[in-house]
Amino acid sequence: MPSAFCNEVSLDTKINSDLGIIGMLSTFLRASAIGVALTYGISASAQSGNDQLDSIVAVVNEEVVLSSELADELRSVRDQLRQSNTRLPSDAVLAKQVLERVVMMRLQTQTAKRNGIRVDDRQLNAALEDIASQNKMNLRQFRDAVEADGYDFPGFRERIRSEIIINRARQRLVTNRITVPEREITRYLANKSATSRQDDQVNVAQILFEVSDGASADEIARAKARGEEVLAKLSAGESFGGLAVAYSDGQNALDGGSLGWRKTSELPLVFSDAIAGLGAGESSGVVRTSSGFHIVRLVERKTDQRHLVQQTRARHILLRPGELANEKEVIARLRNLRERIANGEDFGALARAHSDDRGSALREGDLGWVNPGDTVPAFERQMDILDEGDVSEEFRSQFGWHIVQVIERRSHDSTDVVRRTAAREAIMGRKRDEELQNWLRQLRDEAYVEIRLQQ
Repeated sequence: MPSAFCNEVSLDTKINSDLGIIGMLSTFLRASAIGVALTYGISASAQSGNDQLDSIVAVVNEEVVLSSELADELRSVRDQLRQSNTRLPSDAVLAKQVLERVVMMRLQTQTAKRNGIRVDDRQLNAALEDIASQNKMNLRQFRDAVEADGYDFPGFRERIRSEIIINRARQRLVTNRITVPEREITRYLANKSATSRQDDQVNVAQILFEVSDGASADEIARAKARGEEVLAKLSAGESFGGLAVAYSDGQNALDGGSLGWRKTSELPLVFSDAIAGLGAGESSGVVRTSSGFHIVRLVERKTDQRHLVQQTRARHILLRPGELANEKEVIARLRNLRERIANGEDFGALARAHSDDRGSALREGDLGWVNPGDTVPAFERQMDILDEGDVSEEFRSQFGWHIVQVIERRSHDSTDVVRRTAAREAIMGRKRDEELQNWLRQLRDEAYVEIRLQQ
C-alpha cells in the first residue's frame, strides 16, 4: 500500500489497537449499551448520588483510590461475571482482585502522564462515535442508552480515555522497543518443529501464580503448592473461570483468565507445549515460566490454512474538517464531487485536485492493492460492499470524510508473505507478552502502594 495512506491507516489502527475497544468491537457488540460498558469494566454511579464521605482504600504513589471508586468497579465486575455465568468468589477475594486492577491502571496512567502521553477530546469523541456506530446508534442515542441503564456517561468517557492512554503507554514504552530482525524470522522458519502448526488458532486461558524476581525457595514452593491446590479444585469439577477470578495473579484474572485467540506460534513455548495434546475444554498441569506457575486451558482450537487473499485496488478522496470548512461543508463538498464523478468527470483528477491525503492524491487517489485488515474498519466496510467501478457514499473515519472507488479485485497467493508475517507476529507476540509482564511487574515493584482495604 502507498506509504502516505499507510501513515494514516497505521495511526488510525493504532488508536483502535490502543483502545482495546474499537479494534475489538466484535467482542462486545451486545444488545444494549450497558453490555458494552460492562465488557470494559466501565464504572457506574448511582443516579441518586452518595453523600457519604469516601474512605481511602489504597494509596498509589501520589494518588488515592476511594472506596466509592472501588465499589463502582466491584459492581461492574460482578455484573460482567454474572453475564458470563462465572461463579463469584467471596467478597473479600473479589475486592482484592479488583483493587489490584485499579492500582495497576493507576500506575500505568501515571507512567503515561510522565511520558507526555495524552488523548485529546477530538480523538476521544472519534472513538466514542465508532463505538456508537458499531452499536447502530449515533452518539446521542448511545449516550441516552448508557444513561438509561443507570450509568454515568462522563465517567464512561473518562474510562475510555484511560484505556486509550494505557494502551498507548504500552505501545510506546514496551511494544515499540521490541525488534524482530529478518535473520530471526528466517531462523524461526527454518525450525520446522516450531512452525509446523503455526497456522493453528487457539483460544486459551490461564491461572497464574506469580513468583517475583529474586523469590526465595520457600516463596517458590508456596506458589507451586497454590497451583497444585487449584489444580485439584479444577479436577474436582470447579469452574476454570471462577478459579481464575479467585486465585489468579494475572492481569486477565477478572476475565476468567482469558488470553483470547492467539496463533499457537505466538504463545510462549511452555504454553504451546502444555496444550499440544489437549482437547477443547481441557487444562494442563502446573507449568513453570519466568513469571511463576501456570495452569493453561485450551478453550478451542481451529486450523487456518488459507494463503489466498482477496485484494482490492481502490482510490479515495479524503476531506478533513478544520478552520476553513466545518463538517457540514466537508460533507457537501464530497457530495458535489461524487455527483461530478457520476456525471463523467475523472475520479483521479478530482482526487489530485481536492484530496487532503496528499500522498495518495499525487497518485490520483490510488491506494494500490489493499489486503483485508490493511485499512481501518470504517474504510474496509465501505470498500467491501462496493462492486468494481462503484463509488461509495460519503463516510467518516477518525481522520475525516471519504469517498472511495473500487477499481478492481483479485485473489493473490500470499503464501510466502503470510509465512513470514506469521513468523514475525509469533516472535513479536512472545517478546511482547514477556516484556509487558516484566514492565508491569517493574511498575508495581518500584511504586509506593499502600493498601488500606479492610477485610
